[in-house]
Amino acid sequence: GGLNLPAIGWQGDDVNILAKYCFSRAKDPEDYESIKEAYAKAQDEMIQAQDRATGNYNRFWDERNYLNLVDKIKASVFIVHGINDWNVKTNQCIPFFEALEKQTTKDFKILVVDNGSTDGSVEWLKEREIPSIFLPENTGFSGAVNVGIRAADTPYVILLNNDTKVAPHYVEALERAMDRSEKIFSVSSKMIQMYHPDLMDDAGDMYSVLGWAFQRGVGRPEKLYKKSCRVFTACAGAAIYRREVFETIGYFDEMHFAYLEDIDVGYRAKLYGYDNVFCPEAVVYHVGSGTSGSKYNSFKVKLAARNNVYLNYKNMRAWQLLLNSPCLLVGTFVKFLFFKKMGFGKDYVSGFLEGIRTLKNCKRVPSFKGRIQREIGIQLELIAGTAVYVYEFSRRQAAKLRAKA
Repeated sequence: GGLNLPAIGWQGDDVNILAKYCFSRAKDPEDYESIKEAYAKAQDEMIQAQDRATGNYNRFWDERNYLNLVDKIKASVFIVHGINDWNVKTNQCIPFFEALEKQTTKDFKILVVDNGSTDGSVEWLKEREIPSIFLPENTGFSGAVNVGIRAADTPYVILLNNDTKVAPHYVEALERAMDRSEKIFSVSSKMIQMYHPDLMDDAGDMYSVLGWAFQRGVGRPEKLYKKSCRVFTACAGAAIYRREVFETIGYFDEMHFAYLEDIDVGYRAKLYGYDNVFCPEAVVYHVGSGTSGSKYNSFKVKLAARNNVYLNYKNMRAWQLLLNSPCLLVGTFVKFLFFKKMGFGKDYVSGFLEGIRTLKNCKRVPSFKGRIQREIGIQLELIAGTAVYVYEFSRRQAAKLRAKA
């Protein structure tokens, strides 16, 4: 056995012949039979692509040389691993990486930011030679993605949770959406529930005058979300961002550690005049709560309550805080009752009070020309976001009643 060493300028044996005799399943007739048709089709495509007249296959191989595309790479795909990965273990990430290998475009590169994990992830990543940055300790989601964004040299950066699986056109669709306008800061993907693929997980994040952030479309039929539109912010679990804009508006706020940091940075972008949009063609399947372990837990409730205080204080000036204060107080009280019923009332109060105590450490968005007009527009969006929440909540409840009937 073995391969020939071809003369310079010639590729030696036909690639289809080499492929056939190097095919690992060739000696297993039963296994080969199950994929024979697809294998034969792939062989025919390879044969057609070769220069059969001269036998010079330099062009054939050169077209498949990824090094020729280095200067055309448009996006870096960042995966953060090790925040609190109770449900996502390293071997469960294999389908994640396999899906990225099957993308219809190759003009992107992968970078894993290992966030101080202690579950063997470092060894697993090194063994497979996956490009990675290894942080000595857990810096939270915000700290980890900031490290990745600053390390990037591409126009766009894609953030992707490690409990997701992307469709083949995912990266291409996100890049195409970003190319439409330089005023687009982020594009949110169409996140579908992994184990209920007929239901939405997130069609862009929304915010309301009640101070409630929510996933647009969650729990509703995915077929209802097929049109691109502006959203309040992108969900950072699967989104693309314009890298250079971070230098203007600031990076993900590391005071948040985790939760609502994507709402915060998207809010800031809107104040600076940028848009956040939803792209229905960028499909990704999401397990959900793969990092924090469950939909609600003490850690998440406390941080979200604290970060909600930060979010409003940093992005709303005095007039808007005063205008929205009745609604914000009502929203806070309702959430307290909800979490009290769930057994997390003390955690919610603890997080809220911590937010009040540490407000002085927050960096508020500065005043600048044109901000008041954008604030008025955002205020209208907050009112509209409240209406969207009420509508979608009522539709989900109606669907549950129909299912019980």
